[in-house]
Amino acid sequence: AMDYERNKALLLELQRAAGTGNDRCADCGDPDPEWASYKLGIFICLNCCGIHRNLPEISRVKSLRLDFWESSLIEFMRNHGNLWAKAKFEAKVPLYYYIPKSHDCLVLRQQWIRAKYERGEFLDTQVCQDPCSAGSREGCLWKLGKGRRQFQKRQFLLSAKEGVMKYYSKESKGPKAIISIETLNAMFQVEKIGHSHGLQITYITDGQTRNLFVYHESGKEIVDWFNAIRAARYHYLKTTFPNVPEPELIPRITRNFAKEGYMEKTGPKQKEAFKVRWFCLDSQERNLIYFKNPLDAFAQGQVFIGRRDEGYEVRDDLPQKVWMKKKKPVITLVTPVREFVFICENDRKQKEWMDALNKVITQL
Repeated sequence: AMDYERNKALLLELQRAAGTGNDRCADCGDPDPEWASYKLGIFICLNCCGIHRNLPEISRVKSLRLDFWESSLIEFMRNHGNLWAKAKFEAKVPLYYYIPKSHDCLVLRQQWIRAKYERGEFLDTQVCQDPCSAGSREGCLWKLGKGRRQFQKRQFLLSAKEGVMKYYSKESKGPKAIISIETLNAMFQVEKIGHSHGLQITYITDGQTRNLFVYHESGKEIVDWFNAIRAARYHYLKTTFPNVPEPELIPRITRNFAKEGYMEKTGPKQKEAFKVRWFCLDSQERNLIYFKNPLDAFAQGQVFIGRRDEGYEVRDDLPQKVWMKKKKPVITLVTPVREFVFICENDRKQKEWMDALNKVITQL
């Protein structure tokens, strides 16, 4: 019992020790990890621990507080630790590779952990792929078809060199779409697509936002596609903006929407009936895009959101001439051209949307 308590105290001391990186999860960066892999010598959070459990050949986990730790294991942890593991297993992570955080979907975190420890993709011995060749990929993905009824297998081709992504259907001889990497974006949308490997690809065609919803049965395959798109985007950005420093380019490779969800909107005269629409806020492009349904291919419209000093404002009341029978949580988005009126489901959603919109208005 004395050994148990003493070793637990030593382990917790080690977890908090300065200069070890042990105070944050080795895989997702979450603070105060409560678990450890005694085979890899790293401290990890509960979520990442669940992934490590499924890799018994390379990782074995214990709780810092609940399990008994032998003195030899404490010594092993002392000689290794998170910074040691980072230097070894993340020696050659390409700049375009997406490193997931704790809030990211399971497939991204799973494949990051497997790529590091199981496949050794980022070890010092690996040759770093240049973004142009890493941004070239060919293969099949399941794509949501017209009418949002079913997914169909489609051939996709990505070429960083040509600066395009194409996809083909069985019937067509030529590509169904040629997508410029300039406006290409990809984000994981697990809940929305209803698949644990669901990826939303967006791009601009004829001035309109276009969505493709895809997945692959293999987690590795879909994450490889995602990182290939990132490599192609990185290559495009580096070539187009050679003087922009790296830290400014990286966030522009791909992005998630700042917020998504249902609101009701009325027309420009503000006398039309309110209709439920699915809204996506793209803070980087400063656009509030709206769709009839979350899985629609094309947007119905979008509102550009400028800065406060340009006359943009968010209010929680109705414009003077507009009235409603029932009092509901509303948002008025003021632009130099017109005022947009939205109804939210409840007060909490209203606050979330207002906070998200204000963030865009105040960003430079």
